[in-house]
Amino acid sequence: MRPAARNPVVHLELHTGDLAAARGFYAELCGWHPEPILTPNGCYLALELGDGLGGGIVECPTQRSLWLPYVEVEDIDHATHRACTLGASVLLAPREGPAGWRSVVGTPAGGEVAFWQPKR
Repeated sequence: MRPAARNPVVHLELHTGDLAAARGFYAELCGWHPEPILTPNGCYLALELGDGLGGGIVECPTQRSLWLPYVEVEDIDHATHRACTLGASVLLAPREGPAGWRSVVGTPAGGEVAFWQPKR
C-alpha cells in the first residue's frame, strides 16, 4: 500500500471557453451531472468526481480548455514562494475566499497548478 500524498489534489477544475459544450461532452462521456452555482462572475458548474474529489467547470476567455488541479497545502504563501524558487511564475497571487486561500502558478514546463489552503 502506498502512503497518502503529502499534498493531495483536492479539486479539479476545467477552464473552458464553451461551458455548454463542455457540460454536454462530459455528461455523455463520463456521466457527470454538474450542479449549477450562480456566482458574481457568471455560472459555475460544480462536480463530484468521486473518492471525495471535488471539481467544477468554469467558463472564461481561454484559447484552449485546460484542467487545473488544486493541491492542498499547509501555507499558501510558502507554497507559492517555493514554486517561484523552482522557476514558476505567479498567475494569481494568494487571495482569500470564503472557504480558504488560493493561488495559481505557471510551471516552467508550461502547465498550471493551483494551491489551496482551507480555513480551519
